[in-house]
Amino acid sequence: MASPRTTDADRHTAAGEEYEHTAVPAHARKNLLSVAGVWAGFPMCLGNAVFGGLIVYNLGLVQGFWAILTGNLLLFCYVGALSHHAGRTGRSFAQQSAAVFGPRGRAVVSGFLATVVIGWFSYQVGLTGTALHQVLGWTPLWGALLGAAVYIGLTAAGIRALSAVGLLGVPLFLVTAALAFWYAAQDGAGLSQALDFQGHDHGITFWSAVGIVIAGFVDSGTMTADFTRWSRDGRSAVLATFSAFPLSNTVAYLVGGAVVATGGAANPETEGGTYLGLLTGHGAWITALAVLFTLTNLGSVAAHCLYNAALGWSGTTPLRMRPLVVALGVLGSVIALTGVWSSIVSWLQLLGILVPPIGAVLIVQHAADRFRRHPLRPADDVEAPTGGPGSRHAGYVLPALVAWAAGSAAAWALHHTHPGSVDAALGFVVAALVHGGHLWWTGRRPSDVEAATSMPPRPGSEAGRTTAQSAEPDPLHV
Repeated sequence: MASPRTTDADRHTAAGEEYEHTAVPAHARKNLLSVAGVWAGFPMCLGNAVFGGLIVYNLGLVQGFWAILTGNLLLFCYVGALSHHAGRTGRSFAQQSAAVFGPRGRAVVSGFLATVVIGWFSYQVGLTGTALHQVLGWTPLWGALLGAAVYIGLTAAGIRALSAVGLLGVPLFLVTAALAFWYAAQDGAGLSQALDFQGHDHGITFWSAVGIVIAGFVDSGTMTADFTRWSRDGRSAVLATFSAFPLSNTVAYLVGGAVVATGGAANPETEGGTYLGLLTGHGAWITALAVLFTLTNLGSVAAHCLYNAALGWSGTTPLRMRPLVVALGVLGSVIALTGVWSSIVSWLQLLGILVPPIGAVLIVQHAADRFRRHPLRPADDVEAPTGGPGSRHAGYVLPALVAWAAGSAAAWALHHTHPGSVDAALGFVVAALVHGGHLWWTGRRPSDVEAATSMPPRPGSEAGRTTAQSAEPDPLHV
């Protein structure tokens, strides 16, 4: 017979609690398949097929493959490190930001990324209108409005819905891609010619292609804690990340690249490897499958991005997630209808410059805390951010914010002085060195070490009650 405590926990979980303002407790953690479903179905999408097609169109299939794989392996290292900490602590990106950048610094960092991902939601809404126009001949406006309504409702259903649509989206992507290749082969396209495809070299270099792959998921990848905090432990969180990077993200890019290399893309220079056009004109059942795939596939990406945005802002404010889903979803839909979403290249460049340094600061701080054997502070204990004594000012951890600014400035300078380089990599390294240097300098002084390691939680405080829960949890039977 279940204890009353277990019954209460199950009731809270069944009610759809998203833990916007607290860490995910042990009893609410999900199994590996559920969390992997959330991540694996996210990048296996039409948008990444478009990008993969653009890369292969410029570099050729073989060189494009290596650029795509390199970018995904770098993403795995980056997102996996952030995910491990999320699985250990159960804390969201906004809660982690409060501990590293300070309670007010969190508003800057988390608010920035929670706003950035609204742009990706808008991109998926706009792409839905275009896709349904291809398949059904609808006016793009009506297709976009339908997609927006479906995606907002899906996001409001919470993390369980993200897992379900992700698990459904993966096989749908593979089935529709296989059908597209089949129909392309009937029209004379073949894989033999794909390996000989050399590309057209219209300005995308190998390393800029790697940068496109990284920038395509560096924002939600940095906010991975919103998803992987539901894992049972750090190891499970890393395995869930692996299902996305390099696995499903690489597959999505390569499908788009293969569509271009085999000659199946109608406008590869501008539309990349989108393959929905290959599914039209083959009967009502295939058309219905294409529509279902469009709404499920683009809906998965849109819902994930909107979830990041709503959870980020709810973690920064006293507001609840679901009302924010509706408000931010309407805002993103309006942005989509203006056509701004089509400026995707400029958007990716911005992300590659500004976002990786944030992750660098988080990763360095998490590593330093574990190395120094600091207790993992609970997310609600925002009065005691990490970063070293004397580093706080009016709720901001200035060294962490300075490291972010330094990394972003270095990436911006590289982008303008050496076009085609991996801006994200330099920004990450500079931010990590600046923040790591600060932690080393403060940690080497005996007075600072003593002050940093002798901060017992206040009697009866939330810190005192939950410090033990923040440690690496044992495998749970959820």
